[in-house]
Amino acid sequence: MLNEVKKDADTRMNKSISALQGELAKIRTGRAHPSLLEHITVEYYGTEMPLNQVANINAEDARTLSVVPFDKSMVGKVEKAIMTSDLGLNPATAGSNIRVPLPALTEERRAELAKVVHNEGEQAKVAIRNIRRDANHQLKELQKDKELTEDDLRRGETLIQELTDAHVGKVDELVAAKERDLMEI
Repeated sequence: MLNEVKKDADTRMNKSISALQGELAKIRTGRAHPSLLEHITVEYYGTEMPLNQVANINAEDARTLSVVPFDKSMVGKVEKAIMTSDLGLNPATAGSNIRVPLPALTEERRAELAKVVHNEGEQAKVAIRNIRRDANHQLKELQKDKELTEDDLRRGETLIQELTDAHVGKVDELVAAKERDLMEI
């Protein structure tokens, strides 16, 4: 019983870490990376499709992305989807190739993005703490149902806390690494 609760909590905490990594990947650092455009969706014959399923996305250099739609009739829709995204990018079309230049980040914008990174980290920590609370609640329920002894309950709470501390430390590492990345010029 104790191991099942611990394993479930560990799995859920790892999912929170993965979600944080996905969110941090969306925050641009000034360098062109194809993952910047992955969350953009394009209307493709009546259905919303992720951009990376209707076009090939490559980094031409450190400041430019190249987007080549698989279907040449989609160039306008892809360009519009990039323009209307929350990234503030202005694509330039040349034939069927869409070039997306990434403007250099100002110091003010870097500070704003650092706040966003901190906020994402805090949300991940809250999620991990909620998982800890749920796991401890499960342990107390098991003890109340006489499936765990008092000693097992204390041992389980200690294990869950160690798990929580490890995952919160991982969140702090990810946030610090992203901040260093953002502040690099």
